[in-house]
Amino acid sequence: MIRYGTNPIAWANDDDRSIGAHIPTERILEEAGRIIGFDGIENGHRWPDDPQALKDLLGQYGLAFVSGWYSTELLTRSVEDEIRAVQPHLARLKANDCRVCIVCECSNTVHGNPAVPVNDRPRLSDDQMAAFGAKVEEFAQYLASQGVTLAYHHHMGTVVESPAEIDAFMAATGPATHLLFDAGHCAFGGGDPEAVLRRHAARVAHVHAKNIRPDVTARVRAENLSFLQGVLAGAFTVPGDPQGAIDFVPLLRILADSGYDGWLVIEAEQDPTVRDPLEYQSMGLRALKAAAAEAGLDRAAAA
Repeated sequence: MIRYGTNPIAWANDDDRSIGAHIPTERILEEAGRIIGFDGIENGHRWPDDPQALKDLLGQYGLAFVSGWYSTELLTRSVEDEIRAVQPHLARLKANDCRVCIVCECSNTVHGNPAVPVNDRPRLSDDQMAAFGAKVEEFAQYLASQGVTLAYHHHMGTVVESPAEIDAFMAATGPATHLLFDAGHCAFGGGDPEAVLRRHAARVAHVHAKNIRPDVTARVRAENLSFLQGVLAGAFTVPGDPQGAIDFVPLLRILADSGYDGWLVIEAEQDPTVRDPLEYQSMGLRALKAAAAEAGLDRAAAA
């Protein structure tokens, strides 16, 4: 069945922890679980490292642990070293019955550096992408042997950002490697979310229902702003925001046709002092559920 999740980054940012630092952890959980009614929440820097403590904390608010971001460094270290490094994160996923491990290559990313324009991100040659994909696939095979599916997050400021890079990465990897499809990052990265999703829907294992404000994303490009400057300027928003550019019904219809039955997560970081997380996440969940119903996604998953 389709389940609906959120990410604490809407309240308290992970890349710049000063954003939302004033918001108590209890408020995040209370609003996400008891007030808005999400089924689960992804990882954030506020959560305990201990797997059981994490499960107990979220359970108090009626929330499951959806999954969490894991930063690979496969461009600079071996698969064997990556397997050793992932063990604490993997233990948290297993203890909380998570089905996917969200992965993104961060050995050379610029998305967390407020001084570097997102336009100046790293890029791989064709040969480098092929070698990188082979290592990701080997790592994904290990995770699969542990009962967890690797869901690779294409992301602004990283080596897999543009639609061409998503295509190249998927071609360079094998059946163990799946995709985290993020509508907002796809559009921000220059892609048509519907076209990209249609090409790769069969290998999508996780979905971030992120929206964009196109006037802001265009300004980020034109003015050479950093990713974090773009976030603070309002580049991202939730489904249902009238300022958002993405229609989620066609995307969810593609997922329904492909038999998708995972999480739909509203991961949309904004400045919480400008745009109240309770208001925007509530708006997002209402709109996403309505879009899923229109697309027949819940019915397809149930069948």
